[in-house]
Amino acid sequence: MSAATLTLVLGDQLSLANPALAATDRERDPVLLAEVAEEAAYVAHNRHKIALIFSAMRHFRDVLEAEGYTVHYIAYEDGVESLEAAAGRALDASKAGALRCCEPGEARLAEAMAGWEERLGVPVTLLEDSRFLCSIDDFAAWAKGRKQLRMEYFYREMRRRYRLLLDDGGEPEGGQWNYDADNRSGWRASEAVPERPAAPLDDITREVLALVAERFPDNPGDLEAFRLAVTAEEAEAQFRWFLDHALDRFGTYQDALAEESPWLFHSLISMYLNIGLLEPLALCRAVEARWRDGGCSLAAAEGFIRQILGWREYVRGIYWLHMPGYGEHNALDATRPLPGWFWSGDTDLRCLQQALQQTLDLGYAHHIQRLMVIGNFALLAGLDVRAVCDWYLAVYVDAFEWVELPNTLGMALYGDGGIMASKPYAASGKYIQRQGNHCASCRYDVRKTTGEGACPYNALYWRFIDRHADYLKKNARMGLMVGSWQKRKAADRRAIVAWADGELERLAPESN
Repeated sequence: MSAATLTLVLGDQLSLANPALAATDRERDPVLLAEVAEEAAYVAHNRHKIALIFSAMRHFRDVLEAEGYTVHYIAYEDGVESLEAAAGRALDASKAGALRCCEPGEARLAEAMAGWEERLGVPVTLLEDSRFLCSIDDFAAWAKGRKQLRMEYFYREMRRRYRLLLDDGGEPEGGQWNYDADNRSGWRASEAVPERPAAPLDDITREVLALVAERFPDNPGDLEAFRLAVTAEEAEAQFRWFLDHALDRFGTYQDALAEESPWLFHSLISMYLNIGLLEPLALCRAVEARWRDGGCSLAAAEGFIRQILGWREYVRGIYWLHMPGYGEHNALDATRPLPGWFWSGDTDLRCLQQALQQTLDLGYAHHIQRLMVIGNFALLAGLDVRAVCDWYLAVYVDAFEWVELPNTLGMALYGDGGIMASKPYAASGKYIQRQGNHCASCRYDVRKTTGEGACPYNALYWRFIDRHADYLKKNARMGLMVGSWQKRKAADRRAIVAWADGELERLAPESN
């Protein structure tokens, strides 16, 4: 009988479809899951994220044992510093002669694991993560020779590959590929938001919550509000609730900003996808089936599928195509220190305060809050790219670098100079007013650009245009705004920029 191989299952690979598990001989090969200090602390992770992963790992251990696997489990309380140390301990204990693992999702861990074979003294095999719908090599092949890597064209190819929302002739249902224009309604509190059930808490999760509260007292996250699913069955139940109660309004209000609810009609399943509790293709097919049965609009179904089949796969492809080094980009030379209130939510801009507070408390904000409220402020203020990216990686439950870095550096901050986005996503307060009802509760007047009580987003927007005019006027989508700005009287421009400088120093002082 050949020597055993230790199978390492990472905390974001908790799926029975994990290719490393598929290659595991249950009679011979032990499985390792390890909660280690290094992974829990490389940024100040939101406590909801730590609790989610630790509890999901412990539940997955029980699933594996019920499936007949022999599991070597290292809990956080065991005090093991790193995955490498955990692997070494498990190899010694099991006498296994090799190690296998599904390829990690983050470049920092892939770099560390590249030296394991030499340091651990056993062969190490990393298997392709087949749970994604586009492999790293396939994306690189798609990108080769293209001047611009626009998600829309990638998404169309993925729709064709998986035959989603296509008619019998292979053309897009409804005659168009993208219904984003139908999915931009602002929130005016004219509809009731369904009450969303929390996942149940069991003894394992309660133990984990107590552990996280004790060991991570200063990290963000209100653990009293923990409501996340920690098993595949619970995650599936949360998704089924979305299908039944929220999908039909998801598309309409996916860009909306609301005082009344942090969730609105969003699916809240990204964190489960990103740790392996749900499988992406199954979700897409379920939403397509719901549309074909008349349970939602085509715009809602297409919008959901585009986020998973298109955007999620696209950002992963961009990440691995440009790593290492992608995180060092800073096209707009943004270096202003991150304000301390990003960690407290203590700001009097209502939209920003709401987005930051729910982010810190719950580890959640939807994509428009991340992009057009928090990210927009960071872009307009010229906040340090690396600090902003580290903050996003820390505070969100679904944040892993492969998905966080392109979304933050590329989309929110335009730090990659247009690798991802066709233009900087800069906007004044008028956009925020159009998308929701925060402005009505804000002490600032969104109609004013300068003067007492003027919305800071307005002057900061024009300051951004002024500061980067030479760069932006080369962009076809920004040239009109630059031209409009430069047609104003020089005295008016100076007054707006001076006001913006004062507001910026008040909100985000350079000496912070």
